[in-house]
Order: sequence, then structure tokens, then C-alpha cells
Amino acid sequence: MTDAWERAREVLGAAGLSPDHLVDCRPLTGGTYNTVEELRLADGSRYVLKVPPPDTVPGLRHESRLLVSEAEFYRAAGTVGVPAPSVVAIGDDHLLMTACPGDPWDDSTTGAEQALLRDELGTLVARLHQVTGSAYGYPSGALGPLAPDWRTAFSTMFDAVLDDAVRYEAWLPVPVDEVARTARAAYDTLDEVTVPHLVHFDLWQGNILVDRSTGAPRIGGLIDGERMFWGDPVADFVSLALLRDIRDDEAFLRGYRETGGHVEFDEPTCRRLALYRAYLDLIMLTETVPRAMGEERTRWAREVVGPALMGALSDLRSPE
Repeated sequence: MTDAWERAREVLGAAGLSPDHLVDCRPLTGGTYNTVEELRLADGSRYVLKVPPPDTVPGLRHESRLLVSEAEFYRAAGTVGVPAPSVVAIGDDHLLMTACPGDPWDDSTTGAEQALLRDELGTLVARLHQVTGSAYGYPSGALGPLAPDWRTAFSTMFDAVLDDAVRYEAWLPVPVDEVARTARAAYDTLDEVTVPHLVHFDLWQGNILVDRSTGAPRIGGLIDGERMFWGDPVADFVSLALLRDIRDDEAFLRGYRETGGHVEFDEPTCRRLALYRAYLDLIMLTETVPRAMGEERTRWAREVVGPALMGALSDLRSPE
């Protein structure tokens, strides 16, 4: 705790905030990679400090310099009025940002509240997708420079996680070569993406804060943007309906479309969606090894994510 406290004071001082005003430094749970702490100052202001693990800690290839991507996501989200942290300071070994109101979305919401929140979420995601970049891929540079087209960027991303699976000897329900061959057969659909859009790619409920401070629940912030990339907005629908089908989420799609979000689930779009599902499934299966997630989490991945990957590959072989 002493080390965390001193680190927080140093970061605050470097950011132009008085370290003497720090009154609390506590860890935040829920993440599996970075160290995350909430800093509270004497005037009641709250900040969140993220610190990456040491270079000696194993990870996936795309996880290098994640804080660069996260800072880019927050800056971009701020340009379209999406509630998200504001970047206060970023260095090679930390990201300091403002704290958003609310707590991670859990199962305590009623059915009516759920519908309202999903509608609002659709509105916010549509705004995110209005932000465009100049090229495709991870802005961190973890997999090399941004690519001039989406097929090049995504195939690089997909190959990288397959390399991780081989390197860590991760369990997959089918051989790596079969996964790669099945995905490559659908890569022609990626050519339909001609503009790089802002994609969060980790918008499961744990990364969505719900604020009840004014009574009715509202979304207080979209957080943990470290997995963001510039690419196909359809990719966001994977984590938004984690291990489910976004087409069943009427409230979300209503809010998304009413705010200008455009999506038609035609055959090419569904094939791209299956590619992105397979990509996230591969990440979830492979990361159990370097994260040393334990027997229970590993069993869950095999029993739940494994069949999900098989379903995505099946959809790629036999498009709807």
C-alpha cells in the first residue's frame, strides 16, 4: 500500500495536482491486466490511475502499450459527447484520468430499467461510431503501424491471436490451422469496410457504469477503452451482446438506429460479425494461459467460450 500511495503522489505531482491533497488510494477490482486504483483528493475530486504490468508479465501480442489506445478512445469519445473519463496525464508507465459517476452495470436493474439503459447505450454507441480515423488497427502500434485497409488490419490482428494460441499452447476446440483456414475464406467481406470507425470492442456490462445519483439509472460512463481499434463498427456488437446475438437486443438497436447508427444484418455483415465473434472467442480462450486464471475460469472458457467459437466458425462456413 505504501508503494501505491507514493506512486499516486508522484503521478499527481507530475500532472500538476497537489500530492498533499491525496486522502485515499484504493484498488479497483474487475480488471485482469492493468493495476487500477481510485485516488480521492481532499476537495472530493476522484481520479483513476492505471498502471501496466511489468514487461516480464506475459500477455497477448496486441496487449502492448494498451494505455495508449485507452487514452485515444477517451479523447475520441469526448468529441461526440459520450460520457467517459477525461485524460489528465499519460506516461510510459501510467494513465491518470477523471473518474466517472456510477458503478459497473450488474443484475440489480429491473426489466424496465434494462430496456431504458440499453436504448441509451445504443444512442451512445452510435455516437462513438460517428468518429472516424485515418487508418485501421490498434493505435498502440503493438502489431505494427496502422494499415491502409481493414482486411490487412484485421487479418494481422487475427493471425496475432492465433500465434498467441500456439505460443501458449492454449486449448482450442479445433486445430489452429482449421480456424485460420475458415476465417480466411470470409476475408473478402472485410473489403466492404471503407472507413475506419472508432470501436471500443470491450463493451460488456462490467465496462459500463450505471449512475443512480439522480434517481432513475443513467449511463455514467463507458470505461476501459484499452482494447479499442479503428475498424468496422459491427465489431462492437460482439461484446455488446457477449456470447449472445445482438439482433435480439431490440432496445439497443432502436437507440442505435434512431441516433444515426446504420446496420443491416445481411449476409456479408453477418459473416463479418462471425469473424469478430471468433476473434474475441480466441482471445478469451488464449488469455487463460498467460493470465493463469485458474481451474474454474479455464473450465468455464472451455465449456462456454469453446462452443461459442465453434458456432462462429460454423456461421462462417454456412452464412445465414
